[in-house]
Amino acid sequence: MRLSLRRRTASTHNGFGPDAVQVRPRDLQVGGGLCATLAISGYPREVTPGWLEPLLTYPGRLDVSLHLDPVPSLVASDRLRRQLARLESGLRSDQQHGRLLDPGTEVAAEDAQDLASRIARGQAKLFRASIYLTVHAGAQEELDDACAQVRALAASLLLDARQVAFRQLQGWVSSLPLAFDNLAMGRTFDTPALAAAFPFTSPDLAAELGPTTVLYGANAASASLVTWDRFAQPNHNSTIIASSGAGKSYLAKLEALRSLYAGVEVAVIDPEDEYARLCSAVGGAYLHLGAPDVRLNPFDLLPESRRDGDPLTRRSLFLHTLVAVMLGGPLDKASKAALDRAIIATYKQAGITFDQRTWNRRPPLMCDLVSVLTDDGDPKAAELAAGLAPYVTGSHRQLFDGHTTTRPDSHLIVFSLRDLPEELKAVGTLLTLDAVWRRVSDPHNRRPRLVVVDEAWLLMKDPEGAKFLLRMAKAARKHWAGLSVVTQDAADLLSCDVGQAIVANSTTQILLRQAPQAIDTVADAFRLSDGERQLLLTADRGFGLLTADSGAARVAFQVLASEQEHRLVTSSPEELATYEEDEL
Repeated sequence: MRLSLRRRTASTHNGFGPDAVQVRPRDLQVGGGLCATLAISGYPREVTPGWLEPLLTYPGRLDVSLHLDPVPSLVASDRLRRQLARLESGLRSDQQHGRLLDPGTEVAAEDAQDLASRIARGQAKLFRASIYLTVHAGAQEELDDACAQVRALAASLLLDARQVAFRQLQGWVSSLPLAFDNLAMGRTFDTPALAAAFPFTSPDLAAELGPTTVLYGANAASASLVTWDRFAQPNHNSTIIASSGAGKSYLAKLEALRSLYAGVEVAVIDPEDEYARLCSAVGGAYLHLGAPDVRLNPFDLLPESRRDGDPLTRRSLFLHTLVAVMLGGPLDKASKAALDRAIIATYKQAGITFDQRTWNRRPPLMCDLVSVLTDDGDPKAAELAAGLAPYVTGSHRQLFDGHTTTRPDSHLIVFSLRDLPEELKAVGTLLTLDAVWRRVSDPHNRRPRLVVVDEAWLLMKDPEGAKFLLRMAKAARKHWAGLSVVTQDAADLLSCDVGQAIVANSTTQILLRQAPQAIDTVADAFRLSDGERQLLLTADRGFGLLTADSGAARVAFQVLASEQEHRLVTSSPEELATYEEDEL
C-alpha cells in the first residue's frame, strides 16, 4: 500500500488541472506561473520529532510531498543482511590492506547491525520514503531565488535538496495528491525515524498550560517557545544538571523570577550569594547566615507545628540527622541511644515535655544539649559532647550561639550561605532546608511553592543530608510544593542510590552543557541519543535539553530573558561591574 501525504500553501484552482503545461529542463510553466521540483537525496543520521516542520511552515508557496512504501519484514531482513555483508567486507578489506578505515562505513555497519536486530525482535519495520519539494513563483528570477532559499533551508536541516533535471514533469506529478511517485528517489527509514518525519509530529512539548506555567526559552528545532508547568506534572520536582559556567544558576534564577509572576512562593538555598540582587528587586526576605546577628535554633517548636501531630518527636528526629551531619558521619546504635536520651532530657530541663501545654515555653540551645551529654556519664555521650564542642564554644558556634533571630515571611525567601565557613556549608544547608520545609508543610497555609537548592552537591556530600533531601523530594508533592535541585556535580549525584532516587522523583529534568568526564554517566542515566550527547558536549551557555515523563517528552531549547530580567539574574562579573557603574 502506498500513502502519499501532501501539504499545499495555496488554494486549489477550480477544475481538474491547468490549461497548459510547458516542460523545460529545470522547471515547468504551469498555467500563468513557474514551478520547479527538488528531490531530497541526502538525510541526517539522527532526527528529532517534527524535524520537517521548518519546510511545512516555509512562508512562500511550497508543496511538500512525502511518499511512503512499507517494506515487508522478510525483504527488509534479507536486504539488511546483504548490506551488512557488503559493509563488513569493505571494512575487512581495508584492514587487510592497511588502509585507513572509513568512519562513515563503520557507522553505517553499526546502524545496520542495530536495525537488523530490532527488526528481528519485531521492534521496528522498514519503509521506503521519498520527499519532494515543488517551489512556485511568478517569474524566472523569483523562482531561482525561491529555490535557493528552499535549498538553504533544507541544508540547515542537514538535507540535500537537488533540483531534478529533465524530469521536472515527473517531479511535478509526484508532488500532486495522486499517490504517484514517478521519480522513485527513495530512502529507507525505520519506524522511529519515520514517526519523527511525519508532518503532524510536533517538536514542541505536549504540555497542559496552567496558571503556574513558566517560559523557559525558544525551541531549538522550531520557531516556537518552550513553556512548562511543573505543577501540572505527576510530581513538581526538577533537577538542573550542568557543568560550571553552563548557565544553570542563570536558568534557576530566571525560573524563580517567572514563578513569582505566577503567584508561586519561592524559597532559595543560595551558597554563593547570587540571589541577593533578585531578592532586593522583588522585595523578598534575605537571611544572611554567617552574619554575627543571624542564628537558627534547631530546637525551636514553631507555632504552626503545634497544631498537628507531635512536634517534639519530629524535632528530636531532625536533631538526630543534624548531629550526624555536624559530626561528619552516621552514628552507631549506642551513640544514637545516648543522643536520644540527651535530647529528651534537654527539653525536659527547659520545661518542655510531651504535654502540649509545655510547648509554648522557651526552647533550649545546642549548648544545653552538650551540657546534658557531658553529665550523662556514658562514654558514647562524652564522645558526642566532644564532637559538638566546636559548635558551642569553638569557631563554629555562630549559627547556634543563641536563639533564632528572625523568621522571614515573604513571597521570596533567600538563605545566603556564602559567608559560612566551608565546614558549616552542609550544616547551614540542612538547617535552612528544615526551616523551609516547616513552612511548606504547614497544613493551614496552602499555596504553590518552589524550593530551590542551588549547588546541591554541597549537601549531597553528606549521607544524612542527602537522605533529608530525598525525603523532601518524595513528600513535596503532597504539600503543593516543588523541589528544584541544581548541581554541577553530575557524576556524584548519579553514582549513588540516593542521587538516582532524587532524579527519579523529578518529572522535570534539565540538562545543560556537560563536561566530557561526566557525559557517559549522564547519557546512560537519561538515555541520550548520540545527537543529544553531542549537543550537551558542545552546547553554548544557555542551550540545553528539557526532558519530562521519564524521557518520553524532550526538547532542546535556548534560555531567553528580557534585558531587565538579565540584569537581575546574570552572575557575570564584567556585566555586574558595568551595572554598578551605571547605578552610580
